[in-house]
Amino acid sequence: MAKLYFYYAAMNAGKSTTLLQAAFNYAERGMATMLFTAAVDDRAGPGRIASRIGLDAAATPFDATTDLRDCVASGRQPDCVLVDEAQFLTRTQVLQLAMIADEDGVPVLAYGLRTDFKGELFEGSAALLGLADNLVELKAICECGRKATMNLRIDAAGIAVRDGAQTEIGGNDRYVAMCRKHFMQRQTACQPGD
Repeated sequence: MAKLYFYYAAMNAGKSTTLLQAAFNYAERGMATMLFTAAVDDRAGPGRIASRIGLDAAATPFDATTDLRDCVASGRQPDCVLVDEAQFLTRTQVLQLAMIADEDGVPVLAYGLRTDFKGELFEGSAALLGLADNLVELKAICECGRKATMNLRIDAAGIAVRDGAQTEIGGNDRYVAMCRKHFMQRQTACQPGD
């Protein structure tokens, strides 16, 4: 029986690297995969999944209007579906992924952030946490050496950003993975203008 997996972590835990390794493993066995990535994140170019260690691959971009099940059904049935930036999925899309696993018999591996820069769940992450067959936490490291579970958004001066849109695309220049203790300390520290 195929399953829906959710691999989640803070920023810089190697989610994209792990996804690309899984895709490589399937390809090495002569099996077909279908890769998806959020259209909103085009830092590596439209429809590209890229890891910080230099691996990359083409993917089908999705936005809130994309029917993932229709996309998968439109071609040869893959042996596995892999989704990067899964936090940007809608609940409906997570239900589509569940149907791909349950009704079409195709394993689905989704990779994404659990929470945003305020410590709040993304819609896609909340749905995956509730519906996935398997939850796998990937580990990131805080500056103190403890497990990082939070994503601190920072400005150009490295000061914590407390307000703003939930989605703001960025890498190490905009986000720092931290343990909860240090995340909370940086969120509540006095800032210029306080």
